[in-house]
Amino acid sequence: MKILAVGLVGALIGGIIVGIIAINFFRETNITQEQPNVNNDFMESISTSDDPPTTVEAVAELVTPTVVGVQTVEISQDMFMRERTSTGIGSGFIVTQDGYILTNHHVVTEDPKKITVSLKDGRSLEATKIWSDAILDLAVIKIDATGLPVAILGDSESLAVGQMAIAIGNPLGLTFERTVTAGIVSALNRSIISGNTIAEDLIQTDASINSGNSGGPLLNNRGNVIGINTYKIDSGEGMGFAIPINIAKPIVNQIINNGEFKPTMMGISCLDREIARYYSSDEDIDLKAGILIMEVQPESGAEKAGLVKDAIITHIDDIEVNTMLKLREIIYNKLPGESVQVRYTLNGKTETTKVTLMGADKQEVDTRP
Repeated sequence: MKILAVGLVGALIGGIIVGIIAINFFRETNITQEQPNVNNDFMESISTSDDPPTTVEAVAELVTPTVVGVQTVEISQDMFMRERTSTGIGSGFIVTQDGYILTNHHVVTEDPKKITVSLKDGRSLEATKIWSDAILDLAVIKIDATGLPVAILGDSESLAVGQMAIAIGNPLGLTFERTVTAGIVSALNRSIISGNTIAEDLIQTDASINSGNSGGPLLNNRGNVIGINTYKIDSGEGMGFAIPINIAKPIVNQIINNGEFKPTMMGISCLDREIARYYSSDEDIDLKAGILIMEVQPESGAEKAGLVKDAIITHIDDIEVNTMLKLREIIYNKLPGESVQVRYTLNGKTETTKVTLMGADKQEVDTRP
């Protein structure tokens, strides 16, 4: 199975709205850590009583102005130490009126020389990379602008298989910028392995995405962002994957409120049920629910709290946890030094403990929480 991060491949190829549109959509997104939907102060933008084709038209009209093209220039060296310049093209979407944009790490690359963002109004502005992470494949960039249209961030945890999914992005480059495709949510909590990289708890969709779509929004029938389009399987038809938006919310929250994101970690390596399927050769792994601890980092908050290998975490702060995505979402809403209440089972017994979270440098983030 060959898996492509769809925006990275694009680097090489280089009116009537039916429904009710909220009049306050274009004011700045109010993102708070306390609420599961960071845009909860917005009215629902579109009436979902419309027929699906009409709904797609309305969503496209509403959200397209928030979708941007992201062009990256990167300098690298070949085996003979000669400099090589490569250009990547992907997508992104605006999350605040003052120019914060969410996209993929592989779109902006590790050390870009230049990032240019193209807006629907025809402007091209230089962007700064604020934060990115290769394992999560998420990035936040910033342009110097105000009064920008803002995408509404939805709730990926409330998704159901079969509901409408709409993708907007720049397949095959800016020639086909802001292409709109529609389909359904085909599956949830999909995990795929490509080389040494594990992409976990993804949304699977049959809405057509291609190289260049990476970093663009996957939307529900109300025009709310439910995911960030990231992967496709080129050996099959209609198999695209998006990172659920909920994992990005605490990251964006911190960056907007504090100017940076400081990831936290418990100090454990673990598996959820979906990833455990890839370890079928290990007959000892039989995970029905929860998060299985595979390793505990010495001197970590988890070790000091008494967590050990083979313990199964079932709840954090009384919230049920069955996926790595949910675990990260909870601890990323905390700052280093804060603690979480962990409920776990070990040898048939249920225990609780308090774990103090640690700050994670980039290398530590590359492991499991």
